Amino acid sequence: MNCSTADSRSTITLFRRNKQSIMDIRTLKGVGEKTAALFEKLHVYTAEELVSYYPRDYEQFSVPVPLDQAPAEEILAVEGHLAGNVATRHVRGLSITTFEVFCEGGSLHMTYFNMPYLKNSLKRGQSYIFRGCLHRRKDRYVMEQARIYKPEEYGKLTDCMQPRYATTKGLTNNAVTKAVRQAIGLVDLSEDPLPAKIRETEGFPAFRDAVEQMHFPTGREALLSARRRLVFDEFFRFILVLRRMREDNERKKSLHPMIEVAQTRRLIEALPYRLTKAQQKVWAEIQTDLTSEYAMNRLVQGDVGSGKTILAFLALIMCAANGFQSALMAPTEVLARQHYESLVKLNEEHGLQVRPVLLTGSVTAKDRREIYAKIESGEADIVIGTHALIQEKVVYKSLSLVITDEQHRFGVRQRENLAEKGFAFSEAGGTASASEGGSCSEGQAVHVLVMSATPIPRTLAIILYGDLHISVLDELPADRLPIKNCVVNTSYRNTAYKFIEKEVEQGRQVYVICPMVEEGEEQELEDVASYAKKLRSALSASVRVETLHGRMRPAEKTRIMEAFEAHHIDVLVSTTVIEVGINVPNATVMLVENAERFGLAQLHQLRGRVGRGDKQSYCIFISKSERPETMERLRILNESNDGFYIAGKDLALRGPGDLFGIRQSGDLQFALGDIYRDAAVLKSASNWADRVLAEDAALAGEEFASLNKALSRHGINEVDFRSI
Repeated sequence: MNCSTADSRSTITLFRRNKQSIMDIRTLKGVGEKTAALFEKLHVYTAEELVSYYPRDYEQFSVPVPLDQAPAEEILAVEGHLAGNVATRHVRGLSITTFEVFCEGGSLHMTYFNMPYLKNSLKRGQSYIFRGCLHRRKDRYVMEQARIYKPEEYGKLTDCMQPRYATTKGLTNNAVTKAVRQAIGLVDLSEDPLPAKIRETEGFPAFRDAVEQMHFPTGREALLSARRRLVFDEFFRFILVLRRMREDNERKKSLHPMIEVAQTRRLIEALPYRLTKAQQKVWAEIQTDLTSEYAMNRLVQGDVGSGKTILAFLALIMCAANGFQSALMAPTEVLARQHYESLVKLNEEHGLQVRPVLLTGSVTAKDRREIYAKIESGEADIVIGTHALIQEKVVYKSLSLVITDEQHRFGVRQRENLAEKGFAFSEAGGTASASEGGSCSEGQAVHVLVMSATPIPRTLAIILYGDLHISVLDELPADRLPIKNCVVNTSYRNTAYKFIEKEVEQGRQVYVICPMVEEGEEQELEDVASYAKKLRSALSASVRVETLHGRMRPAEKTRIMEAFEAHHIDVLVSTTVIEVGINVPNATVMLVENAERFGLAQLHQLRGRVGRGDKQSYCIFISKSERPETMERLRILNESNDGFYIAGKDLALRGPGDLFGIRQSGDLQFALGDIYRDAAVLKSASNWADRVLAEDAALAGEEFASLNKALSRHGINEVDFRSI
């Protein structure tokens, strides 16, 4: 359900009724300083937050089945005993333990990596339960990294749904489960934020019941009902916030109305390529907004490579030519620097006469002071950077346009913080910034343009971006080489490794994506740390392999991305953190492990990291499941490189009963909701939001008292919607 890593947890902000009611997680029995520090790595500090730390999926322990009746490519249990000796061999630092098991209905070949102790712990003649993903390889059955139980131990687990939480090294799933049970008994969950008429009409369980069932379901139907209720809560409150924001934004006039300028027309004519028809259409919409008396609030949604960046640059140049300042905020230092260097190059080649500066967290104190002075004086008319752009010390002279690149990496609050920097007013001959007491709430606002590379079906985009007008870039440049794709099973790995080595020998670079950061209790999922070791063993010693994941410190992530960009790394093994933030035209291969566990839209966005240069690029999707429906679903990626087509297919194929896939990282990260899996719930929440606001726009009625509290104070099991 939720990401295997703690990456997606960073957006969760929990409701704290008041300081007295917050229970530090160390008040729970068995949670001392050491365990509390491990929970902190998962962004869990209190009992209230722990209640909201939902399982990422559930284990269902079915009764062992005879081997000759067991379906291949599914997780199941078989009972058997050792048929011979346990053998361990070492291959380039990797220990491989193998043995045969006699089961009812045949024999099973078992393989374990880096678990040599099994040779001493398994007893011949003793019966064991082996639970894992069953594969059929030629004429024999195989299991890798299967979990091993004694029959009496396994019997206690059958017919139950056991929660599995995202963990970190040193913190077991069992420890999290025990702590959650305690927390649910201590935290007050009696107040239900959802109006009674919605609960009754939709047949939702009570809030407390839903929370308990999410953690410890009594059955699949109870779990689905609880999840639907809590996902609805998230979507419903999020949409209410958006509706209010849009109403407010529609009334705001532009702080600095502009006129069309010759500089942008000349640049378009001088570019070494022609803008696509889609780019021309969207640029016309942006120009209309910038010259309107009302402030722009527009989303430009387009596939990777559809040409969003040049449109952003045109808007920045138009703003500068009108005598105003503009700011472009990127999610990473690497991407901010790449944007800055591209704009500087355009400026030099075409004599644009703009004065850009780059402001990021790694800028030295001396340089930062100089940049601050240039921004405040107006000497710098285009400011490109990261979150550093919204620091209190940054004072703009005439900020008129704010652009955020990769919209889903910035929240509504961050956009507002930057936009408010532009509100200035003259009083007694002086100028005051928002940080000095000005506010955009006076009926005026700066222009806001946000960009997203995640194609979302329009029906959902209209709901999700309710505070923005939407422009779509649905056309790629004609000279762009299509990526070649293949969907394969794990038996293709060695072939893939040889292909990777061949590409590296030719001077190319490679991404490898794994769903987990480190080895966890879900053995069938590949993790970054172990996979990097495996690759270093499989590839020649000259191939430089490095890792990247969301738990690294920002400075370390930046260092790794810059090293990859500079080609000091050949193969980068990463989680989905590389979806945005880096542009490496030399990267020509993307290999995705456990592809069956991702949504199609997310796989497509990951694929967008390659194919950015003039060399042929390739994407290899490796699936551990060979079920026909799984492979057919993944082969949709072979049909098209059109993100909107794939997003539509994803929407059609994923349903609310699909509990066990890794959640989309996508554009909007809710605590539970997935916009593809839960599209029907999203639409229902949107309809209810419209009905409620039509009935009582201020939500002043008594029936909305608890809802109002939830909207003004971020609640348990709730994302801080302004951070989305």
